[in-house]
Amino acid sequence: MVDLDQAGAEGAPAAKPVPELARDERYARLVQRRSRFAWSLTAVMLAIYFGYILLIAFRRDILARPIGEGVTTLGIPVGLGVILSGIVLTAIYVIRANRVYDPELDSLRKEHGL
Repeated sequence: MVDLDQAGAEGAPAAKPVPELARDERYARLVQRRSRFAWSLTAVMLAIYFGYILLIAFRRDILARPIGEGVTTLGIPVGLGVILSGIVLTAIYVIRANRVYDPELDSLRKEHGL
């Protein structure tokens, strides 16, 4: 199917094909589920990050506590935890994308001849 630009102005873009896949309701649901999942992970990461930043801003004393007898404070492992949480959340997304979203998308593409 072709989606025509109705502008009619000189130099208007030519008619461009719109893949049937984009019109498939299953594809729209897949995109919606994938986006919702990605935004959920983003919200979790933002909560972790801003929680750490707010802790630094308003409760430095907590992060300034030394660990054991050394000079390392609690802020170092907590900061590493923030970084590692980003890595873990990325891994969670990649695993889910590889196991759920990519096979569904491949199936839809084959069905539509793409």
